[in-house]
Amino acid sequence: MAESIKDMIRSGKTALGIEFGSTRIKAILVDENNNPVASGAHDWENRYENGIWTYSLDDIWTGVRHCYQEMAVDVKNKYGVTLTKVGAIGFSAMMHGYMVFDKAGELLVPFRTWRNNNAAPAAEKLTELFNYHIPARWSVAHLYQAILNGEDHVGNIAFQTTLEGYVHWKLTGRKVIGIGEASGMFPVDVKTKKYNAAMLKKFDGLLQENGLPFRTEDILPQILVAGEEAGKLTEEGAKLLDPSGNLCAGIPFCPPEGDAGTGMVATNSVKKRTGNVSAGTSVFAMIVLEKELSKVHPEIDLVTTPVGDLVGMVHCNNCTSDINGWVDVFGEFAKLCGLDMSKAELYNKLYFESEKGDKDCGGLLAYNYVSNEHITKVDEGRPMFVRTSESKFNLANLFRTHLFSALGALKVGCDIMLKEEGVRLDSITGHGGLFKTPHVGQSYLAAAINAPVTVMKTAGEGGAWGIAILANYVITKGKGESLESYLEHKVFAGQEGVTLAPDPDDVAGFDAFAERYVKGLPIVRQAVKDMD
Repeated sequence: MAESIKDMIRSGKTALGIEFGSTRIKAILVDENNNPVASGAHDWENRYENGIWTYSLDDIWTGVRHCYQEMAVDVKNKYGVTLTKVGAIGFSAMMHGYMVFDKAGELLVPFRTWRNNNAAPAAEKLTELFNYHIPARWSVAHLYQAILNGEDHVGNIAFQTTLEGYVHWKLTGRKVIGIGEASGMFPVDVKTKKYNAAMLKKFDGLLQENGLPFRTEDILPQILVAGEEAGKLTEEGAKLLDPSGNLCAGIPFCPPEGDAGTGMVATNSVKKRTGNVSAGTSVFAMIVLEKELSKVHPEIDLVTTPVGDLVGMVHCNNCTSDINGWVDVFGEFAKLCGLDMSKAELYNKLYFESEKGDKDCGGLLAYNYVSNEHITKVDEGRPMFVRTSESKFNLANLFRTHLFSALGALKVGCDIMLKEEGVRLDSITGHGGLFKTPHVGQSYLAAAINAPVTVMKTAGEGGAWGIAILANYVITKGKGESLESYLEHKVFAGQEGVTLAPDPDDVAGFDAFAERYVKGLPIVRQAVKDMD
């Protein structure tokens, strides 16, 4: 087996995916069958400077070089081969944000990540102008907010892109972006696979009103869909990525994509009526739609799959952080009792205990808002646990409540799609920390959305694996296979996974909890006002 992998590496029958996450840059090298054969990683942290969450250009290049080097060392250690070429490369990153450059290619202001919510006033105005929901983290909202703020740099903008679009540009010379990420820069038309022409015209009007010397489309990257070649590694790019000089130029690239798109690929969720839920520190659901929604919903972002099909996205800022705090407290109590329990053991015991609780959590209520939550219109984080004197207060109900709360805001948004809009959903794939304990989080998600939930072993590979698959897809696209078919037959055929259908009693219990959750929202909003 090692010999055949060695031969694939030597002959370049591999693909490399690198993803910039919020706290880690990860590289995965896969063989021609998309099996991971080597990996590398680099830990990094955003910094809060002058009121902005950012990473410096030095952070980006130091991080990606180290990540690549770690992967190349892994190849050498495992197979005794020096990595000089791969079949294709792809880059992915956390969604959207704001990177703008002048004509000389110089960064005009520090990179503003998706985490910044200072563009909310602009997002609100654009939503009204376009009659289309524009979230504050989208690139166009950041641009318009800079215009509203009267920031000096705006008149010098020659190019706007995202983190992965920037890295791709520097390595290939091409100013392009995958359609999934493009749909979070500026609204796209799923029919033409281009930026929405009517909305471009409206935004150009705003640019003219403010005396700006460019049109919107002139500064945005060109949209490409999955399977299209997006340029080749230049000589300069090869030295930039691998200063050792081992990596050869000329390697083809797939379109750079955001983490939402690569998450869909890594969970085989690009087909209509399928979706995925990523549940960790934050939580989001992506459901591939059969048709457009009937009206604008501020709780639902409209983006696309990497091939340009419409996706309804519910993105919530909070998921497991509050649970982690409660588990830590129980860990302290365990130590006080002289018990030496690992974190994994604590989580498993408390999660499994929650399954013994009442279906509706016994009347208990919690809000896991460590930070603000736009879905439920809560402006600041105020984690809360609430009960009446008649509530059934015991350990099982306590932890069932916190686990339900982790999916509470998500359910509010998903219910708009599934119940109000009548979106049909055949299956959904769950991935992330909430699903590490077998069956528990999975069964609660199935109850929340009333649909079967699958958790696959490979889901843990994440977006770096997803973009590596998209890189491999560029190599095979010439055979005329759709991405949906490619994933079904060449990537996930025979993959191990566990699927749980929703239990009707659990569904009824979660619905009862959700009704109480929505009714109690004024409690947490009041806490924001009263607790400084």
